[in-house]
Amino acid sequence: MKNSLFCRKNNRYAKAAPAILTGAVLLAAVPVYHPFAPPAALASGKQQQRLGEADNPSSSGSSPTSSSSPSASSSSMPGKPPATGSRDPAYEAFEEGRYLTALKLAMQQAGKGEPQAFTLIGRIHAEGLGVPRDLVKAAQWYAGGAERGDRDSQFALALQLVQGQGIRRDAKQAADLFNAAAIQGHSQAQYNLGLLYAAGNGRPEDMTRAAFWFEKAARQGVARAQYDLGSLYRAGAGIKQDKAKAAYWTGQAASAGLTEAELEYGLMLFLGKGIEKNQKEGAALLLKAAMKGNPVAQNRVARLYAHGIVFKRNLVEARKWHLLARQRGVSDLDLDVRLARLPRQKLEQARAAARQWQQKNIAP
Repeated sequence: MKNSLFCRKNNRYAKAAPAILTGAVLLAAVPVYHPFAPPAALASGKQQQRLGEADNPSSSGSSPTSSSSPSASSSSMPGKPPATGSRDPAYEAFEEGRYLTALKLAMQQAGKGEPQAFTLIGRIHAEGLGVPRDLVKAAQWYAGGAERGDRDSQFALALQLVQGQGIRRDAKQAADLFNAAAIQGHSQAQYNLGLLYAAGNGRPEDMTRAAFWFEKAARQGVARAQYDLGSLYRAGAGIKQDKAKAAYWTGQAASAGLTEAELEYGLMLFLGKGIEKNQKEGAALLLKAAMKGNPVAQNRVARLYAHGIVFKRNLVEARKWHLLARQRGVSDLDLDVRLARLPRQKLEQARAAARQWQQKNIAP
């Protein structure tokens, strides 16, 4: 089989355009950050203190956030209870769904200057739990927690700042806060700081620093950081090109169930790029990504069925996956020509199978 069956025509991290990064934080508690929001209008007024030395990957020794365990994880949800042996009454009430009681207890603790109480109050207002949703109040409380050094408050406030939700958009201050949380080991803050460096948003565009923070987050198990780090190793953007490391980190993200990584790692296995060639395992990952609705994976699976590679040749199944991919914008002239020759009955079977798959897998 020719490698052209699965040739790649684009790369998210081409050296000529390193800012085409499309990662996003995986967060349920606060608004999601996407690096391609409209350009930020920097707010006037008091700025958070910059921690320039801390976010410099060229400093000697390991970062203060270094983790020896790739499986170590950090909270990505503001308002997580402190890791202590005793139960905190405010957090206990919160976890039991007694939000007004949690708010009352947290207010008492905040009056004593407890940083994590500010974070919990901010979350209650941000999510509208027992009270009307109010992102302005949430930002104010997160600011109190951030000033007192709570990394979850720093992270949550940074997300609101970068999106301009409840507070004036300020990418620079957001980057400072991501950095403050990142040096305390907050994995999602590390990843988001890397995104800002990659996009040149709130920080000068710097793919080396982006790679540095992606790796910190990747070693704590952030799947998108693992995937993006693998992409940087594959392209040699901000880091020395290394196909084996590209495959390793992409494989880690695929193991975590990230669909894009399943596609990429499936192709790596199928073609033997940076890892020992294994077409059977590669095809299985492509099918897994296709079943999740990835149109590129659906196109590759259609090719496998059409050519009888790994999967038994089945032109109806090939046509089904080709139709699904084409509906999502992935065209393939070779398959158009090859599968157009099917008898009308087979074409109808493929269309029916595609409709059935859509009805089963796509929410109305």
